[in-house]
Amino acid sequence: MAVKIRLSRHGKKNAAFFHIVVADSRAPRDGRYIDKIGSYNPNTNPATIELNSEKAIEWLFNGAQPSDTCRRILSYKGVLLRKHLQEGVRKGAITQEIADQKWNAWVAEKDSKVSIKSSSLAQSSRDAKKAAIEAEAKVNETRAAELAKKKEDERKALEAAAREAEAEVVAQSAPAEEAPAAEATETTEA
Repeated sequence: MAVKIRLSRHGKKNAAFFHIVVADSRAPRDGRYIDKIGSYNPNTNPATIELNSEKAIEWLFNGAQPSDTCRRILSYKGVLLRKHLQEGVRKGAITQEIADQKWNAWVAEKDSKVSIKSSSLAQSSRDAKKAAIEAEAKVNETRAAELAKKKEDERKALEAAAREAEAEVVAQSAPAEEAPAAEATETTEA
């Protein structure tokens, strides 16, 4: 029986997550499996990988073959490096202390890379939000300036209309005042 370490798909359409399972190669993709050794969620940034590395190493030593994607995941989590170091210890090429030192150095480097990526993603997110807020503030300022100009134009138009109406009233009242004065001069001459 050929044993594979592979992914088993779960989740909704367009929001898949995967279980990392050890299964018979003849079993269906989402069907029966022998052992579940972790999970993989590619929807987050960086991708969330939970893996029982001890079980994975045990299955690799027992002859389980990882699929291409699982090989990349195991390499990313350092399982393949750890297996390689343990093989060196078994053969007597290196001691367990040297293997542990190499493993700890690799883990420290990997953790620093992941934390740098997470902080850069968070920083870029903050910068994008700040830029969006500044752009929105600029648009709001231009809208406020346009609205103020429009109100000023309306106020000037109303003042002009009021002046015209006042001039009309003055013009209408002025001939009316002249007419009685003209009538008064006519009556005094007679």
